[in-house]
Amino acid sequence: MNQIEIDDLNKHYGAYHALRDINLKIPAGSFVALIGPSGCGKSTLLRTIAGLEKFTGGTLRIAGEVMNTRPPRERDVAMVFQSYALYPHMDVERNMTYSLRLKRRPREEILERAKSAANTLGLTALLSRKPRELSGGQRQRVAMGRAIVRNPKVFLFDEPLSNLDAELRVRMRGEIRRLHERLGATSVYVTHDQIEAMTMADYVVVLRAGRIEQQGAPLDLYDRPANRFVAGFIGSPSMNFLPARVAEDGRTAILGEADGQRIDLGREVEPGREILVGMRPEHLQIRPASDATGLQATVELLESTGSMTFMEARLAGAPITVSQAGRMAAARGEPVRLQIDPENLRLFDPATEAAI
Repeated sequence: MNQIEIDDLNKHYGAYHALRDINLKIPAGSFVALIGPSGCGKSTLLRTIAGLEKFTGGTLRIAGEVMNTRPPRERDVAMVFQSYALYPHMDVERNMTYSLRLKRRPREEILERAKSAANTLGLTALLSRKPRELSGGQRQRVAMGRAIVRNPKVFLFDEPLSNLDAELRVRMRGEIRRLHERLGATSVYVTHDQIEAMTMADYVVVLRAGRIEQQGAPLDLYDRPANRFVAGFIGSPSMNFLPARVAEDGRTAILGEADGQRIDLGREVEPGREILVGMRPEHLQIRPASDATGLQATVELLESTGSMTFMEARLAGAPITVSQAGRMAAARGEPVRLQIDPENLRLFDPATEAAI
């Protein structure tokens, strides 16, 4: 059963077309991430689901009921904001239960839900504290607790971790995913961080300029990107793209006409066709310059994090990034050889940017 169904949804701000023909089905109990660059429409789509934005055309259903004209309070969704949006004069318990008190729920029910949410989120010892007495991670858990006590059909997260430091973000990613699984809820999560999307979500929706570019399981998008944009957006570091021309044999391509290096495509492509060859940095293997096989490149920069090494190099006149586990030593201007399995290549049309 689909908890959320969106059909041909459009949203205009005057002459600006913010959302274009959005079609999306979100099964009950799933965790869906909406990702894309700034201004792509992901937060607008989330706010449209919540009822905070009115859309121009299309249909939105939640649990099978049409929500086109329903106000936010009748949609049975709970939203967790980037800014936490906590009342500074209220303690943790009152912040979490504010919506229940507005609905005049029985006192016993309010206390029970607050206790249950606090226990789930590790906030039991903090119920009497004010927001100013809490850390960023604790404030975010209170914001999630406020959503949990409502027991909604859908949880909506609008970049909830962007205000946290890197270490806390990693920890909170795990907490949100475990919370989702424990509650069996339907969650829609907006983020610009594709690592968050890939590690947390069952299903990822990639948007650009108000359109859905591709949607599917995280590893499906990584392995089979529909176009250059998705290929470059999914994966870190991002995919390398090199212009090339398919050789007469139809199975190799010439990278850069200047030095004429050839790469095995691993499949048949129309001879003479101009293409873009996509190579993920982690799929490129570094070999000694004395190795007679592979592609010749020149080192421009080397960066090591201890566990990983990132190399910026130049291949057939184009910049390229290579990543590998462990450490390596190389000097600027030093030649190296790069190898990649043909099955790891991704080919794109330079004009349409669609995958070939």
